[in-house]
Amino acid sequence: MRRGKVIVWWAGVAALVTSLVVLVPRLDVDSIARALRSAADDPAALAAAVAAYAAAFAVRGEVWRRVLPSLPRGQAWAALHVSLGGNHILPLRLGEALRVVSVVRRTQVSLPEATASSVTLRAADVIAVVALAMVLSPRFAGDMTGAGPAFVVAGVLAAGVAGMLWLRRLAAAGASSVRVPTLTVLAGATAAWVLESAVVWQSAQWAGLDVTFGDAVLVTAVTIAAQILAVAPGGIGTYELAATVAFAALGAPPRAALTAAVTAHAVKTLYAVATGAAALVWPAPAFFGRLRLQHAAARPATTSAAARDAAVVLFMPAHNEEETVGALVRRAPATVSGRAVRVVVIDDGSADATAAVADEAGAEVVRLVPNRGLGAAVRTGLAEGVARGAAAVAFCDADGEYAPDELDRIVAPILEGRADYVVGSRFDGDIRRMLPQRRFGNRVLTVLLRFVARAPISDGQSGYRALSAAAAADAEVIHDFNYAQVLTLDLLAKGYRYAEVPISYGFREHGRSFVRLGRYLRAVLPAVHREVNRTHAGAN
Repeated sequence: MRRGKVIVWWAGVAALVTSLVVLVPRLDVDSIARALRSAADDPAALAAAVAAYAAAFAVRGEVWRRVLPSLPRGQAWAALHVSLGGNHILPLRLGEALRVVSVVRRTQVSLPEATASSVTLRAADVIAVVALAMVLSPRFAGDMTGAGPAFVVAGVLAAGVAGMLWLRRLAAAGASSVRVPTLTVLAGATAAWVLESAVVWQSAQWAGLDVTFGDAVLVTAVTIAAQILAVAPGGIGTYELAATVAFAALGAPPRAALTAAVTAHAVKTLYAVATGAAALVWPAPAFFGRLRLQHAAARPATTSAAARDAAVVLFMPAHNEEETVGALVRRAPATVSGRAVRVVVIDDGSADATAAVADEAGAEVVRLVPNRGLGAAVRTGLAEGVARGAAAVAFCDADGEYAPDELDRIVAPILEGRADYVVGSRFDGDIRRMLPQRRFGNRVLTVLLRFVARAPISDGQSGYRALSAAAAADAEVIHDFNYAQVLTLDLLAKGYRYAEVPISYGFREHGRSFVRLGRYLRAVLPAVHREVNRTHAGAN
């Protein structure tokens, strides 16, 4: 599969390079520059041509909605333009698949409905453009009698028939959102191609060619028909060659014809890339899913329902921290707010004496073998706290960067019923030492998390946190590598009340951090996206 993708991309690159090698020496740069200046000096004409081009896709969207009435108008527009933009960037017209992907990801339309309708409508587009070219150009009609073109057209016809039969089966099976296409589909496809011709006609005027609008329709039809099996992204080379030949057949000088072709293609490409990019994010939901968290209604404020004798559990995820874990365990307070403190060390597959040192210092030790990752260790620690009937579950890293003796500050908002989830903020507190690159990275990631979470977060990567008993029981850490962002997003999505308190921080003096920027981002960013777009169990 991977090899096939590589072959496709290299085929596209080869086709693009070949097209440029053939095309560039033949360009009249001065003539193209004059045509582009004419376009810039005539914004009304440019706007009219682009508006007609945009109207062509509005027509296609309405035709699509006649076949799939449940397809929202905005999402029809988005799918068509994501596909258009993809075809101008990807080789072998692979953007066509994005039309289906966009609809399936962003609407309730099923994959069979989206695929069958897209195949049928794209076949109608090709049939309409070939018919236009054959009617307007007897020469083109003669060219289509060759074995190669006839084979391609026959394949398109077969795909269209198969698509229609598929739609009929879907409708017969009870798919109420599917209507069997009628001749209006071909009429709409033809109208769309005529509207697209406005760009070609106007570009010809800027290039100094005296052509009628009917001539422009012919050039458009011939050019699009020639690109059915285009290999290079955007059909670069194929478009210019076909349009130049068509203009020349109408009596236009070859260099002026090429100038008109390049100008028209430039206008269409700019439109495709700009609208394709916009269509990835608008209308909501975006092509890649939600980019910001959807919050549940805030949970009602309640005081802790824990038993009077319930302890506060402080757990420390640890991996090869024998030099620091003992001192940290001994620094933990015996009580906070009148409640006993139980210290639990989650030894995540350490190869040194971490577990023995922690046990000797008085901690309860839970061993994970083999090493599973910080996210898995935090997930285990939360479960251990819940199993011990904790009034609150707090945790801090075992590397010496955080102060266990500040535990009272972290859990107080929970024990007083003011919050369900508390994060110790280094940036609101006292940072004794933090490497400049770490400070910058933490700031950037916090800004991103604040945007995604829609919450006033000042420290998105803090390693000192506390949860109420309910939040700890409900929390989900969806990947083993890390927990920082996904835990916050999970609890906010479920409506748990968030708070921050200032804490002190000092960079570790022993051992080595597991964080490496490239690996961290490769693991964390997809997990954040997955967290934002998943259904949260327990959300009210």
